[in-house]
Amino acid sequence: MQAFPHSTTAAPTAVVVPPSLALPVIESAFPRQLHPYWPRLQEKTRLWLLEKRLMPADKVQEYADGLCYTDLMAGYYTTAPDEVLQAIADYSAWFFVWDDRHDRFVVNGRTGDWRRLRYRLHAALDAPRHHLHHPDPLVAGFADSVLRLYGFLPHTWNQRFARHFHAVIEAYDREFRNRSEGYIPGVEEYLALRRLTFAHWIWTDLLEPSAGCELPEAIRKDPAYRRAALLSQEFAAWYNDLCSLPKEIAGDEVHNLGISLITHEGLSLEDAVEEIRRRVGTCIREFLDAERGALRLAREADDGTARGKELSAAVRACVGSMRNWFSSVYWFHHESGRYMVDSWDDRSTPPYVTNEAAGES
Repeated sequence: MQAFPHSTTAAPTAVVVPPSLALPVIESAFPRQLHPYWPRLQEKTRLWLLEKRLMPADKVQEYADGLCYTDLMAGYYTTAPDEVLQAIADYSAWFFVWDDRHDRFVVNGRTGDWRRLRYRLHAALDAPRHHLHHPDPLVAGFADSVLRLYGFLPHTWNQRFARHFHAVIEAYDREFRNRSEGYIPGVEEYLALRRLTFAHWIWTDLLEPSAGCELPEAIRKDPAYRRAALLSQEFAAWYNDLCSLPKEIAGDEVHNLGISLITHEGLSLEDAVEEIRRRVGTCIREFLDAERGALRLAREADDGTARGKELSAAVRACVGSMRNWFSSVYWFHHESGRYMVDSWDDRSTPPYVTNEAAGES
């Protein structure tokens, strides 16, 4: 794998990180990695978005590479076989498109369209093969990506992934209702919901096919492993909230840790930003401790048997990817056009989405 301290674009230049978002510890202690398959990954995911009609051709041409969705995954699952990384990257790109569709449905008050999509996604998750040719490209694309992900590990992993994503769909429904009603959840309520809308356990589940091994429950639920996994995801979600705050305030959003802190804790905008930064910093420090515990678990798994060696290597790979998530998320937020609000004509409407979502009336 390769280390990229700067941009992954064709003309690498140093990325300028605003002081309010800069985290020197990430830049110094979490070296950036990128899967060597990345250039091909970017090309194939772009073609997949076109083939599945998930974005209009002109939007793909103008924005897909600059959104850096493949960079995010290629910087995370760096030990994955190429085929696994491709399936994850396509699924991740789908997830961002789904998130944008959900946002446009909220903005345009399309409650009925959202309700239908929610039910269709639940159905496609349980029977993806039966939804490959669904007339809504978002449903068909989801079925395609899920079916591919289901092909790497045993059925028990597939069932777990499905259970976790059913919960994500329902969390998106809760967010839809909150936003439609202008309801801003309290801080603890928001944090619990955010773990689902950010899909903490989905990205953690995907560590296993990347490592080529379904981990036994005793390892997955071991406090050291679970704590390291949770902290890596919490960092990502909260740093995303920090970077998204200007965009979401411009769009009259209600789902952001900063907005909950301002509304329910009486913090000023500046104090809310500082509080999110404090929480982000705590995640980093606590992860470094949890990482040591998870690596001890990897050593203990090696009992001298072939299975023990396999499990030990898989746990080390998963923990290594958890570490990668910090740098990948950090740089993604400073390279992706998804967060360059100041360059948009309308700060509340991303230029890479359309209000008329494909496949819906």
